[in-house]
Amino acid sequence: MTTTLPVAETQERGSEFAALLRQIRSAGLLDRRRWNYTVRIGLTLAFFAATWWAFAFIGDSWFQLIIAAVMGFAFTQLAFLGHDGGHQQVARTKRMNDLLGLVTGNLLIGLSYGWWVGSHNQHHSHPNHEGDDPDIGDGVLAFTDANARGRFKPVERFIAANQAWLFFPLLTLEGLNLHVQSVSWLRQATTRRYRRTELVFLAVHAIALVTALLLVLSPLKALAFLAIQQAVWGFYMGCSFAPNHKGMPIIPAGTRLDYLRRQVLTTRNVRGGLVVDFMLGGLNYQVEHHLFPNMPRPNLRKAQPLIRSYCQQLDVKYTEVSLAASYAAALRYLHAVGEPLRVRADRRVQVG
Repeated sequence: MTTTLPVAETQERGSEFAALLRQIRSAGLLDRRRWNYTVRIGLTLAFFAATWWAFAFIGDSWFQLIIAAVMGFAFTQLAFLGHDGGHQQVARTKRMNDLLGLVTGNLLIGLSYGWWVGSHNQHHSHPNHEGDDPDIGDGVLAFTDANARGRFKPVERFIAANQAWLFFPLLTLEGLNLHVQSVSWLRQATTRRYRRTELVFLAVHAIALVTALLLVLSPLKALAFLAIQQAVWGFYMGCSFAPNHKGMPIIPAGTRLDYLRRQVLTTRNVRGGLVVDFMLGGLNYQVEHHLFPNMPRPNLRKAQPLIRSYCQQLDVKYTEVSLAASYAAALRYLHAVGEPLRVRADRRVQVG
């Protein structure tokens, strides 16, 4: 069943976050890290270019399926840069941050920057808040008891009932889902800023990708390459975001929490050192990121001891677990949410 936060913790404590904000600012942890990001962006783009060079060098061969998997990894690393740009972490001006997001998102990986920023910012404002957080809204998976109860069609009921087992396989389709949602949003968002640029970049991405594949590979190999590349990208993206909130407490609809508790109590960090930092694009410092979304990625590690200590002083639970434990918690939660559907299915079988 869904774990909810106690309604008793609803009073405003804005001064507590203000005190933390002063500490963070005085430590310089909100200052831009231009040289760090210059190197980071350069290396990521070089890696992305190298995958395409390897693709051209190998030619029409089934060994290209290895390159497809590597390119899926490169797509996710580019998405991390777009994520940082969307949170205005990289450059001093919004225009430059948006440019980074448009190039990495729309042009290089085929993901609408505008759609993602809108949805993601809403999630940041209301993490795990029932009815307000789009990440736990109605979708393929059921993240709340209300979501599960609303499944009436046989296929969606089967998926929700067995979603813990299906979670990782379904992530391989997340790349395709992101493309579809991007195009759907841009078709409807006729007054959105950068809409024309986004459409042009998405079109260029799709045409260039298909053309490159068909120029080098046979149609069958091109289809296999695209399937693997997109599956790895979707799987890697999903595995990077899943540990952060899934299985953490849900804020009931209509409940109010102060900003600091709203962000910390619904969020989970993942420990693991520099390798995990790189693989998860800094998202393993999710508590710090949620409290200060525009904090540059390199500063999140530095901010962690200060924020963890401050939460301990306030007796606010600060959650940090291993990567394996985070996935286990998310799967246990999904399994529990789907339990009523499994019970009902068993009862129908017994009656029959």
